Amino acid sequence: MATVGIVAALGVPRIINGYGTNTRLSGGMMAPEVVAAMAEAARFCVEMHHLQAAASRAISEATGAEAGIVTAGAAAALMLGAAACMARLDPARMNRLPDTAGMPDEFLVIRSQRNMYDRALRAAGGRIVEVGIPDRFSGPGVRDASAGELAEAITDRTAAIFHLAGEQAEPTLPEVARVAHARGIPVLVDAAAQLPPADNLRRFIAEGADLVCFSGGKAIGGPQASGILAGRRDLVGSALVQMLDLDLPETQFVAPAEFAPLNQLRFLPHHGIGRAAKTGKEEIVGLIVALHRFAAEDPAARTARWAARLKALEGAAPRAALVPDGAKPGLPLLELRFADATAAARADAALRARNPAVHLDASRIRRGVLAVNPIALDDADLPLLAEALRDCCA
Repeated sequence: MATVGIVAALGVPRIINGYGTNTRLSGGMMAPEVVAAMAEAARFCVEMHHLQAAASRAISEATGAEAGIVTAGAAAALMLGAAACMARLDPARMNRLPDTAGMPDEFLVIRSQRNMYDRALRAAGGRIVEVGIPDRFSGPGVRDASAGELAEAITDRTAAIFHLAGEQAEPTLPEVARVAHARGIPVLVDAAAQLPPADNLRRFIAEGADLVCFSGGKAIGGPQASGILAGRRDLVGSALVQMLDLDLPETQFVAPAEFAPLNQLRFLPHHGIGRAAKTGKEEIVGLIVALHRFAAEDPAARTARWAARLKALEGAAPRAALVPDGAKPGLPLLELRFADATAAARADAALRARNPAVHLDASRIRRGVLAVNPIALDDADLPLLAEALRDCCA
């Protein structure tokens, strides 16, 4: 197993992470060049809006968006995006958030897309208005919300439409964007976990998103506490200025060209609602390097690298099968199939009781299935993981 160093010195048990880039399990692994870039960044000082401008150039190249910033995770990107949709380029509104008196503060959300992360909209001061009835999920029918229902729900209180990206999302993003843009309403997309495939970096902007959020610490391979907010230059600029340290004389702040709309502000707002989610120079630089690396890598080579890890484990457990992740094209999984849910739960508990503990994807445990996700595995751990599977999954 790889040397644990400081983790062992702190007395923190190290685990084998076959679950994936799960935040509870500390995310995934960063490539050596990402780690080196972060270490280098820790040894110099810059003005943060200039560093975010550099990040914007990298994000724009990768996503096709007008601008982008690095945030403290995808949830922070959602909160900042929501704040931008409500305040726009009005510094008085920025100063008031999360008090939304006198400004549009409603986010239309398809009821079937409600999830625990949309709390970020409310953290910024927004109010969620649910639209539609998800009969296709509850069982009485096949329908979900329609674009027409969304259009009907838009009022002068609507700040944005929130769209949770996913293959099952209805109505589709192009339909949502058409309805929203006809009324001058932005669309905020949560695509935190929609990588791979790498094509999704550009897909949501191309389909009409005004703002899109990605996690930096999942498939991109950046720092765990990093995310991306990409989209319209005015909205991204609003999000940025609500996160920056603005304790300086107003005349000293000149927005870089990447965030030129900020030069239109009537006055400079005070520290914004996003100061609680500030991003450090180390995370920004690490994310830039990781994004370049992810965008440049051949998707087939990435899939082959992940598949090779799983093939090294394939014979360690009976009834193991290499399958594609249906929700993430390009990501292979190793499914471990058991007689029933009880047998799967017994194996899962035995794996977690080992030293080091082994964590697998148990999202399908009710069907008697555990899965090994290769993204967060250390190649040096594969022999230990194979031994654990042989011992616990027979």
